[in-house]
Amino acid sequence: MSIKMYNTLTRKKEPFIPIEEGKVKMYVCGPTVYNYIHIGNARPAVVFDMVRRYLQYKGFDVNYVSNFTDVDDKIIKAAEEMGEDVMTVAERFIRAYHEDTEALGVKKADEHPRVTNTMPDIITFIERLIEKGYAYESQGDVYFRTRKFDSYGKLSYQSIDDLQLGARIEVGDKKEDPLDFVLWKNAKPGEIYWESPWGNGRPGWHIECSAMVKKYLGDTIDIHAGGQDLSFPHHENEIAQSEALNEKKMANYWLHNGYINIDNEKMSKSLGNFILVHDIIKKYEAEVVRFFIVNAHYRSPINFNDEQLNSAKSSLERIKTTYLNVSHRRDETADLGENTEKWVEEIEKHHVRFIEEMDDDFNSANAVAVMFDLVKSANLYLREKHTNKDVLNKYLQRLEDMAFVLGLQLGVEEELLDEEIEALIQERIDARKNRNFARADEIRDELKEKNIILEDTPQGTRWKRG
Repeated sequence: MSIKMYNTLTRKKEPFIPIEEGKVKMYVCGPTVYNYIHIGNARPAVVFDMVRRYLQYKGFDVNYVSNFTDVDDKIIKAAEEMGEDVMTVAERFIRAYHEDTEALGVKKADEHPRVTNTMPDIITFIERLIEKGYAYESQGDVYFRTRKFDSYGKLSYQSIDDLQLGARIEVGDKKEDPLDFVLWKNAKPGEIYWESPWGNGRPGWHIECSAMVKKYLGDTIDIHAGGQDLSFPHHENEIAQSEALNEKKMANYWLHNGYINIDNEKMSKSLGNFILVHDIIKKYEAEVVRFFIVNAHYRSPINFNDEQLNSAKSSLERIKTTYLNVSHRRDETADLGENTEKWVEEIEKHHVRFIEEMDDDFNSANAVAVMFDLVKSANLYLREKHTNKDVLNKYLQRLEDMAFVLGLQLGVEEELLDEEIEALIQERIDARKNRNFARADEIRDELKEKNIILEDTPQGTRWKRG
């Protein structure tokens, strides 16, 4: 079965056919770096990292590009409030973005271009749009002639006439038409600027992504992705700019993830429910936040609250506990067991179902359900009187395959234990063997203070972070 993905451009699921066999050109809109990222920014970072991982798992060579908007009105305002220069603020929050997303299991892009490093390409792009009659200079600003691009509105399914109803030209406006959007802004006194043929200034927001896509991936790419809020006007304007200049389709597939609500309300600063990843991962392990995000279809809205996070934490612990139990049994198993073919067939059925769900528009919600079915099967197998190393290895392999796609880490806790904690756990095991239960309880309490919770299971002593 081939991968099918929901294309916002056509409003339907389509078989994925890459431009070049075995390769994928993928661009994901990144953040404007004026603050720590919020949970809404985290969702596209996580879900499209998952899409990238799955494409790689299926054997594709993925060239993944995600930008940073490192000069913008919001950054300029933040810099003024902090009493710092724009580049210092942008650099700080780019580092913070990498720290937060790395904690969430997001792999770095192959390229993370910045606006400030792409300025010559942006200026050249605008110059060529002017040459083709799609853009014009007006008092130091440059605007795109929206009406000249005949298919404007094709991504958001809006007509020019409908857009016209909500548009107004105010007194002193420099535009020829209220629907025209800015490509280059004339710098205000004291603002950061770059020299250009139209005077000192800086780019508009939309043009940067068009220039970066062209520079790093070419005129036409396979997948362009981002949050649902970007489909209009940002992605609509990208299409207009890029296709007007290149006279080619900009992207064959447009993917957009759904919104995150906070306690059933839309997240916004005005409502005071603006949650930063930087803060939430102090309360919950970052991997729990990631699991919460992938445990929903990427196009569906999801509701973020403590109850949902605690549920995600418990579910993730179930998966990890089973993986560790299977791993320990494998290490202890010496015999061949019985009915191995039956169990291997069952494991592979779960694996096939996982692939089918991910092939169907990256349905990670159903894929997670399949993973839990595999966990249930593994727990049943562990009850067998005799187990087989090959079967146990097959369970571990398929759990690891699923975890890779979803961006989860299995079994890493053992690597996080330092020598002191390992020694205490062994001392407690010895104390229990010698029936020194007072010392065993004392060690348990000591480890609890270090945020290590012990569990005594038939497979031995397990631990988890509290």
